[in-house]
Amino acid sequence: MGFFHLILPYILAGISVGGQYALMAIGYSMVYGILRLINFAHGDVFMVSGLVMVYLAQTLPLYFSIPLVIGATVLLGFLIERAAYLPLRNAPRMSVMVSAIGVSYLLQNLALYITGGLNKNYPQIPWISDPIRVFEATTKRVAVITPFLTIVLVAGLVLLIRYTKIGMAMRAVARDFETSQLMGIKLNRVISATFAIGSFLAAIGSMLYFSSYPGVIPTAGAMPGLKAFVSAVFGGIGSIPGAVLGGILIGVSESIIKGLDTILIQLGLIRSPLDFATFSDAFTFVLLIIILVFKPTGLFGEKTTEKV
Repeated sequence: MGFFHLILPYILAGISVGGQYALMAIGYSMVYGILRLINFAHGDVFMVSGLVMVYLAQTLPLYFSIPLVIGATVLLGFLIERAAYLPLRNAPRMSVMVSAIGVSYLLQNLALYITGGLNKNYPQIPWISDPIRVFEATTKRVAVITPFLTIVLVAGLVLLIRYTKIGMAMRAVARDFETSQLMGIKLNRVISATFAIGSFLAAIGSMLYFSSYPGVIPTAGAMPGLKAFVSAVFGGIGSIPGAVLGGILIGVSESIIKGLDTILIQLGLIRSPLDFATFSDAFTFVLLIIILVFKPTGLFGEKTTEKV
């Protein structure tokens, strides 16, 4: 077996999960770009979206469940912003960050109460969960769909931000919060729209992710949320293209590390597994440390100066 055919399944899996990280990372970047806030509850919104799908799919057909899940996730993001962040609009940033952490634990504990901590099996979505062959590799169709769907969604988001009234308001608020308020932009509406868009992308990412990894538990959003955050920092938090590139690179690297034992054994470079997969999660955070040390603004981040 050639090296390309050997590594191809891991590249496809990495691009797929990387695209899912990217959709979540865009939510982090958009909120940070406007509020200078890391929304630590974003990963848990992703998890709640998965649980809502589990329960709705038990009673409704999927063609009803899917739009309802997306709508419920968008509503959840909107309510979180209104209940946890709006009252603290003029509070110190530390207070808002503590509120975000509180919302995260609230969602996790509510999910624990509802599910009893049991693993819930995510329903199979027809067509995207079917196996297909790409060259000599067998994978799920979701692995092939994810990068193209990510590109379409990001392109739509870029068009929205550049050519719509709400998009121009978002750019203005991200550039200068105080001045945009003086110019008559309704900040609360812009910020709520930002949370709604981020939650919409998280809902899509949740469907793609749990179609590949179908177990949903109360902490299922914690690690993907952290990796999406690292993706946003890696690409330059506040940059949408940077978030996408960061997610893809982290997803591919993580997938190759998980399969490194198998690759090296089949190439004849080692005889027994060395358990490289143990370090797949650690790699993400080592990468975060390296980026923060050598390029704190990320690949596409812009240096900002604080006004005195």
